[in-house]
Amino acid sequence: MQTIRLKDDFIKLGQALKAAGLVESGVDAKFAVQDGLVLVNGEVDTRRGRKLVAGDEVVYNGETVRIEK
Repeated sequence: MQTIRLKDDFIKLGQALKAAGLVESGVDAKFAVQDGLVLVNGEVDTRRGRKLVAGDEVVYNGETVRIEK
């Protein structure tokens, strides 16, 4: 499991996928999210701009990323 530490109050889902190295570009993040391949806290979320806060977990392609403050 990877961890992303927040610098602000939140990070957007697409940015988190990129920051964790799960996708190579914002375009890849966009398509992964739109295609329903990303889980946020165990549920499919198709909003690339979804704001993630401390405690959220993102799963994509078998990799889990936890958001921490």
